[in-house]
Amino acid sequence: MSQPIRFAAQAELAQAVRVDLERVRHPHYGRYLEEFAPGQVFVHPRGFTFFRAQMESFARTYMQCNPLYLNEEFARANGFAGLPASPQMVFNVVLSLGVQNDSEKAMANLGYYDAQYLRPVYATDTIRSLTKVIERKERGAGQPGIVTIRTLGINQNDQVVLQYQRKIMVAAQGDRPSTTPLPESADGRPPDFPWVADGEAHLPRFAAKGVAGLTGPRSYFEDFPVGEIIVHANGRTVTDEHLPLTYAVGNTHPLHFDQVFSAGLSGKMSGKPIVYGGLVFAWLEGLASRDVSENSVWELGFTEGYHTQPTVAGDTVAALSRVLAAEDAPGELGGAFGIVTFQLIGVKNVSAASALARHGADLFIKENDKKALGKEKIDEKIFEIERRLLIRKRK
Repeated sequence: MSQPIRFAAQAELAQAVRVDLERVRHPHYGRYLEEFAPGQVFVHPRGFTFFRAQMESFARTYMQCNPLYLNEEFARANGFAGLPASPQMVFNVVLSLGVQNDSEKAMANLGYYDAQYLRPVYATDTIRSLTKVIERKERGAGQPGIVTIRTLGINQNDQVVLQYQRKIMVAAQGDRPSTTPLPESADGRPPDFPWVADGEAHLPRFAAKGVAGLTGPRSYFEDFPVGEIIVHANGRTVTDEHLPLTYAVGNTHPLHFDQVFSAGLSGKMSGKPIVYGGLVFAWLEGLASRDVSENSVWELGFTEGYHTQPTVAGDTVAALSRVLAAEDAPGELGGAFGIVTFQLIGVKNVSAASALARHGADLFIKENDKKALGKEKIDEKIFEIERRLLIRKRK
């Protein structure tokens, strides 16, 4: 029901109000190292309602080939209530909602850990995000430190759809003014933070048989023997499109869309805006999708994920996958589904085949482990992560 309200006509006032340069405010967001306290919970602003057009656009923009995220009839035939949002979209939105509080002052995203997708997200679902500070490690006065956080994505029914842990490198505050404070809770206590310790996923009852003809012939559970390396054929050149795509998922870190901010930095982050890592992850996952996930009915999650080099507009990214483990799904699911663990590797400005020929097994060693092993880091390598998929069996 609406209500009629009559407002006075607007008058021009600017020339009549004195400019007072003693009353200037500079709001800024994120947190400096000292402003993170273990146990602190951030309720992130805004939230995000998923709409079907956005979900389809995201799947196509990031080259998703699993029909589960493109074909509603296929999704329903597999037991879903409708077209689900791709896991990469859910991840990007949940992380981006938290940037204003968590990482808008971060110098680097150091890793993703123990990510678990616990429920599907459908069109018109509204997701909000919360973060809890787990640990703060300081490295001396004035030095940047490392903050470990956990983040939840929660739907309109207060159900957790995604949870993960992240480490970020954060600058010390020094003599800079404090950031925008968090609002006080009504009772003075931190908000509830319903992290799901046992990681139980709430999934639809999948159809016993898949839909024939809509998925590739070599992406069933049996097609992934442990140890196999899959070189994904295509690369993807990233253009300045990444600037609006960053804000399309709600990420507010200026490093990803503010040329003046980026040019003012020093070191390898200086220059062009850096492509937001979640988008890089999504493109790499999409490049791999027709080879590894067309017959996947659920992304269980991922861990040990690291952006090892930045990506900028003009770079071409490519991907490889290596099969780390394959096992039957638990309980009754085991008759029709198995769980495959992949290592996903991203490279830039070289084809995946050339990267493998040039670097061989070293491509699959964690970059942070290279020094202890007496090995050189690989400049073309941009990403590494382990992910688990629930994949339909052929028989």
